[in-house]
Amino acid sequence: MTLQKYIIGFVGSLLLTLAAYFLVTNNTASGLTLLLILGGLALVQMIVQLVYFLHLGDEARPRYKLASFVFMAGILVIVVVGSIWIMNNLNANMMDMTPTQKDEYMKTQFDKGF
Repeated sequence: MTLQKYIIGFVGSLLLTLAAYFLVTNNTASGLTLLLILGGLALVQMIVQLVYFLHLGDEARPRYKLASFVFMAGILVIVVVGSIWIMNNLNANMMDMTPTQKDEYMKTQFDKGF
């Protein structure tokens, strides 16, 4: 039974990966539609990986694995959202400068030792 689950998981992961690849390379959709489709495929891929390879929910007391997974997902969300927030803030603060002004600013900061 375990080999069968691994084969199902492998084939499912392979099909989802190929679907995402062909969506992007064949320009089937564009813009926000493509991002939403790829996000949905990624979510399904994550579920397949968790169920078939990490065996989430197969043990007698799956609460421990589920709790550690939820904690890990929370930390991941904090890191990703925090990184996007910081990059957006940096981008917003540098947008009113011309490229020459940005170069001069970077040179002065480099001379200060930062």
